[in-house]
Amino acid sequence: MTRTLVTGAAGFIGSHLVEALLDRGDEVIGVDSFDPLYPRAVKEENLAAAEGRTGFHFVELDVRERDRLAPLLAADTVVVHLAARAGVRQSVADPAGFAAVNVGGTAAVLEAMRAAGATRLAFASSSSVYGADTPLPFREDAPAMRPVSPYGATKRAGELLIQALAPLAGLRVASLRLFTVFGPRQRPDLAMHAFARRMLEDAPITLFGEGQSRDYTFVADAVAGILAAIDWTADVAAGTVEHFNLGANRPVLLDAMVRDLAHALGVVPRIERAPMQPGDVSRTAADPTRAATVLHYAPRTSFASGIERFVAWFRETYEFAH
Repeated sequence: MTRTLVTGAAGFIGSHLVEALLDRGDEVIGVDSFDPLYPRAVKEENLAAAEGRTGFHFVELDVRERDRLAPLLAADTVVVHLAARAGVRQSVADPAGFAAVNVGGTAAVLEAMRAAGATRLAFASSSSVYGADTPLPFREDAPAMRPVSPYGATKRAGELLIQALAPLAGLRVASLRLFTVFGPRQRPDLAMHAFARRMLEDAPITLFGEGQSRDYTFVADAVAGILAAIDWTADVAAGTVEHFNLGANRPVLLDAMVRDLAHALGVVPRIERAPMQPGDVSRTAADPTRAATVLHYAPRTSFASGIERFVAWFRETYEFAH
């Protein structure tokens, strides 16, 4: 049995990960600050399936509170650091706030681990670290030094902090660059969720830019990659940091996403066009070769199947009539 602490446990990916860890028999400590990006009640509902299960313990705290975080850790605890302020456009409006949580929070997690003697870490990074000028598909050995949003910059800064401290603290780290995760419990501010709500309300949706595409990753596939990364950290040398893309190199055009989402919802979307927004990139696509080779990562969910599962959850959760 592995003892795992998950930061951001009440979030979209975190809540799915907590359940997967419990399903395989791990002891799980979940922490979350209930950041007000979206309503607390939504995050509490995310955790509902885990609450009360044997082996699960939840603590409400901000990861920057390292004096409260460190006592939750032991030398054999694996840390999965998902907690962060999220959103490219939000980060453009509040770069200082994003840096405080995403960089300061990561530094605090690393300090808490060092104080407890914990060495195994899976860190949730982002495809946003690659910026706009990295050749497609993105490879982990690309320089990734020109992110175009403060969010991407804070994630890259977190990676660099980890790389600096890993040899000093004997850390064994999988840095996971996640690509546009979607599925049940997706955050309300993300495009697919926001579009679904507006379509079912017969409200127009705004598409920014022309020809944009994203490499969508279904949440169950992302969680499978995180689980594999957790296990990988058990066998690597102290001081090791490896970056892994968790994507599929199956980019979907924005217009195609809207078409497929509208078809699954059974509606005809009302579309408005606007210029591309600051901080956005035109395209993302992961080269998953390293993750496939090292972690045996193999995303199994097609985009069409993922959309159907997202829509089923959305209708049930928000009680839109079929």
